[in-house]
Amino acid sequence: MEKYTNALIHESSPYLLQHAHNPVNWVSWSDEVFEEAKLQNKMVLVSVGYSACHWCHVMEHECFEDEEVAALMNKFFVCIKVDREERPDVDQVYMSAVQLMTQKGGWPLNCFTLADGRPIYGGTYFPKDQWMHILRSLQHTFENDLEKVEEYAEHLHEGVKNSELINEAKKVEFFSEEKLHELVLRWSRSFDSMEGGESRAPKFPLPNNYEFLLHYGVKYQNEKVLKHVELTLDKMAMGGIYDQIGGGFTRYSVDMLWKVPHFEKMLYDNGQLLTLYSEAYKYYKKPLYKRIVYQTIEWLQREMLTKEGAFYSALDADSEGDEGKFYCWNKENMKLVLGDDFDWVADYYNMNNRGYWEEEKYIPLRTETDSSFSHKMNWSEQEFESNTSKINQKLLDERSHRIRPGTDDKCLTSWNAMTIRGLCHAYSAFGEEEFLHLAVKNAKWITNNQLNEEGNLYRTYKNGESSINGFLEDYAHVISAFIELYQVTFEADWLDHAKRLAEFTIIEFQDENSKMFFFTSNSTKLIARKMELNDNVIPASNSVMANNLFQLSQFYQNKTFKFFAEQMLSNVYDGMEMYGSGYSNWGTLLLNVVDDFYQLSIIGNDYQTLKIKLQENYLPNVLFAGGNDNGLLIPVLAGKKCKSETFFYLCNEENCLEPTNNYDEVIRIVIQ
Repeated sequence: MEKYTNALIHESSPYLLQHAHNPVNWVSWSDEVFEEAKLQNKMVLVSVGYSACHWCHVMEHECFEDEEVAALMNKFFVCIKVDREERPDVDQVYMSAVQLMTQKGGWPLNCFTLADGRPIYGGTYFPKDQWMHILRSLQHTFENDLEKVEEYAEHLHEGVKNSELINEAKKVEFFSEEKLHELVLRWSRSFDSMEGGESRAPKFPLPNNYEFLLHYGVKYQNEKVLKHVELTLDKMAMGGIYDQIGGGFTRYSVDMLWKVPHFEKMLYDNGQLLTLYSEAYKYYKKPLYKRIVYQTIEWLQREMLTKEGAFYSALDADSEGDEGKFYCWNKENMKLVLGDDFDWVADYYNMNNRGYWEEEKYIPLRTETDSSFSHKMNWSEQEFESNTSKINQKLLDERSHRIRPGTDDKCLTSWNAMTIRGLCHAYSAFGEEEFLHLAVKNAKWITNNQLNEEGNLYRTYKNGESSINGFLEDYAHVISAFIELYQVTFEADWLDHAKRLAEFTIIEFQDENSKMFFFTSNSTKLIARKMELNDNVIPASNSVMANNLFQLSQFYQNKTFKFFAEQMLSNVYDGMEMYGSGYSNWGTLLLNVVDDFYQLSIIGNDYQTLKIKLQENYLPNVLFAGGNDNGLLIPVLAGKKCKSETFFYLCNEENCLEPTNNYDEVIRIVIQ
């Protein structure tokens, strides 16, 4: 029997439920909570985190489980717990406030506000003594100098409202390639030429960064950039940040070597990395990249897939209160499992000083390529694949008996959409029907459960219930996923869904002046409406939306969509070269605007075979459409008739070449 139970016991979020038995009188976010704070004349604590957050767990144990601390919190504050993954809108507003106050941010995020929601103080992790001092000091100031508190709240509120907003900018009449070259030149000064990624720690995968750099490197045949992308992908794939035994990437590495991960596994990272490694395989043709894609999808199916075809959000970093315990090995344990195979496996996975972490624990990681290790062992390629698969299965079976990290079993619309996109790219790279089946089933979960009759998307799904109105992130990534799904299936319904969602988003989220999109819809009741502009571990929802509108403008020959996309790019164009990593997805749009961007229609009875053959190539500057006489309803296909043979119709802007059935000629024109 639990000693304490608070209002969070009625929530579905795993993160909120983690706090349901704290002695703190936590409540979930609602308008009514602030009304209650006004009635009680109390300040509000907005405490934000997520289920896989290590330091969130630490602060919970040190502060929120402590009865002395809880007594102070309950006496002076109305305490709100927020799952940042369910409510990124709340997180955005109060993260902005904390960053304005402290010039830094992170999770756990703890922001104190007045009863009307205006922030007055905040920070991230606090140990017990400091936390208790803050609680007492804030209450003393609130009781004795309320006028000063009100004045500060007003100034900070203005700062929060005005940060990350775009006013109307003059549309750029000529987008220049020189902007791209300057952006990459400045950015390249921070490349780590030894270990890949940025020359700093911690290191995050940042998939959209390397999607852009690969596109740029191929377009301009920039060997330095292409080598950097390859080095980074190799090092991540062979490092401790990748689960060598079971597949899937963890959130980041704490060092510059991609060695020691922060062991939580997030769906959004892995969905995006499926796209990155699949597209990189098309160009570099490295078996390592193929193995990463296949193994990661196997992990998604094994540990993250629901019966409805959706994917769970995350796996925790901790098990049994110990970060990484589930994933690490000691030599004795591995010897018992592997027997005579131990010596070569210990060499392969660096059970040595390179792989040593702490307390006799080793993190499996690799330093040799497949070919180098096979040559050393005098194995053929087939023997290498057979032997490594066998020992991985043994280790995976042994690991399955350990106490597992917690699973955040809510399903988030946008993160699933990123995974659909990744599965589509994996299918186009490898032609594996199972990948397409997973993508379609996931997309049908969205249309059946997360999309209502009015055209609204829901944000989250748990225990058969869809809840929380979607944010721009959800709409933007679902539109992107459905565009990709159309291109690998040529089923026009997916493109129609994408167009309808885009039109709905324009009505509900777009700023009339700048043509940018707010993160929240017109019905938001927060103290500020934010615009997400900078690309990060997830690309900015505005950059995703701008790319969507550009692509839809090509399919539907819609000049309004194209105008919106180019206006949005104009809004960030001045100065984007100063921060390449934060504008990489905008950079992808700029590449497509200044590049020869093609619409390739494949019409005829053999369209499926030729589509698969074409899409095995790295063609980031091509949109695919097509089918046979039964489904040519999209404007880009208008007038393109099915003949006795399958023909290619290649168009650039409003200019089309003569139809051809010559595959090699098409490849010659469109290949970067």
